[in-house]
Amino acid sequence: MKASALCDLLHIQYPIMQGGMQWLATPSLAAAVSNAGGLGTINASLSENRQELIALIQRTRQLTDRPFALNISMLPHLAAGDRTDEFMEVAIQQQVPVIETSGRSPADYVPALHQAGCKVVHKVASVKHALKAEAAGVDAISMIGFEAGGHPGMDYVGTFVLLPSIVAAVKIPVLAGGGICDGKSYLAARALGASGVIMGTRFLACKECPLHENFKNVILQATEKDTFLVQKTIKNACRVWKNQACTKLYELEAHGNPTLQDVLYVVNGRRQRQCYESGDVQSGSFPVGQCVGRIHSILSAKEIIEEIVRDAEAQLKALL
Repeated sequence: MKASALCDLLHIQYPIMQGGMQWLATPSLAAAVSNAGGLGTINASLSENRQELIALIQRTRQLTDRPFALNISMLPHLAAGDRTDEFMEVAIQQQVPVIETSGRSPADYVPALHQAGCKVVHKVASVKHALKAEAAGVDAISMIGFEAGGHPGMDYVGTFVLLPSIVAAVKIPVLAGGGICDGKSYLAARALGASGVIMGTRFLACKECPLHENFKNVILQATEKDTFLVQKTIKNACRVWKNQACTKLYELEAHGNPTLQDVLYVVNGRRQRQCYESGDVQSGSFPVGQCVGRIHSILSAKEIIEEIVRDAEAQLKALL
């Protein structure tokens, strides 16, 4: 298959990026993806302080000599407790190869990141924000369609519509996210103009992902109808698996008047992390995309990437 401009930009073999899944984007998973030729990602939120973040970056470098990304999720507006400045300072100091940002515009940080040799990928869910990110000087866009797990934005536009719209609007490479999990969906994204793909849900079902086996079994048994959106009442829609806690929240949002505390009680990060570690699949939120219904195996990161590339090439030949 023809090489992508994204591979040249990020110095990777295959234009496949691992999503910055909160609590799960660890050095071991990121290194496995990078060693397999993709772009692995560690999540800055795994750290409690500056030294822990430095340790995460250094641990990733011990496990791979290939490029990797640091995911930095910024709040839409600067608020107390925001650690973005700290994250960026460490990323610059450590010269992390790729920074993936989301939330508010990264414009204030791009010049310093570029000066340190870091490439910047910004996540968006609309054409408007893609254009704004390009104007801010980022190197690439990662877009997420309505199908994606986690936060797909509030416009509810699917990948097959949003992706070509963004590709047509910007001049920089675009990674497609939302519904991408195998060779066919990878090929479809490339056909729609994507320079690469970003996957979260598929890498949840990965041997190197530090997710409790109970959750991995959920993925294998799920269908494409087993997710829905919660947190709409606080204007932060999140696609999650339909477990007991989130079903109760979904019904409360649909028919009641939940308070912010009612919502955060279910979806707060600390509770989510505890569930991931204990294997309690019913008591917290479990962000997954609609493609969860198309994942039927737990593979290594290397096997996942090789299968996608192999199947995409076979599908392409069948179409020609």
